[in-house]
Amino acid sequence: MRALPALAALLLITACAPAPAQEVPVNAEDVMFVQMMVPHHRQGIEIAKVGAERATTPELKTLAAAIAGTQQGEVERMLRWLHSWDQPLAPPNGAHDHHGGMPETDVKRIQALRKSKNFERDLINLLIAHQDDAVQMAAAEVAGGANPAAKEWAGQVRTSRKGQIEIMMKLLKR
Repeated sequence: MRALPALAALLLITACAPAPAQEVPVNAEDVMFVQMMVPHHRQGIEIAKVGAERATTPELKTLAAAIAGTQQGEVERMLRWLHSWDQPLAPPNGAHDHHGGMPETDVKRIQALRKSKNFERDLINLLIAHQDDAVQMAAAEVAGGANPAAKEWAGQVRTSRKGQIEIMMKLLKR
């Protein structure tokens, strides 16, 4: 009988204890999205910096500088997520093949842009293709991700990159 009051006290203490904190969900789609977006953003930053340096159209120069600045902050956010999720910073070899096959903007295309004789047109076309890839990757995260913050940010990426593409399409028509 003496054990009964002790058991009742233990149950009461346990019932009053705070619930354990729930972990924020993260799935393979979240990890792959962020791992692939980091190098994608770094390529975008490089393209945008070239644009900010060489563009003569004020709107294009401003847009390129804004892209470079925004994406640098986004890279830092993504790296913090990967650290907090205890995940590698880079995707495994061949990840592009298994994740929709999204192409990278390779170094040769960026080098060719630096030397372009039709710079602004080539810059706009390269940025449109690059930002459209971001829209595609973000759409996959929104559809299949589990992490609320990553999914919310992916939705913002889709919206902002589509807006940038619209601006660049108008610049091409001038």
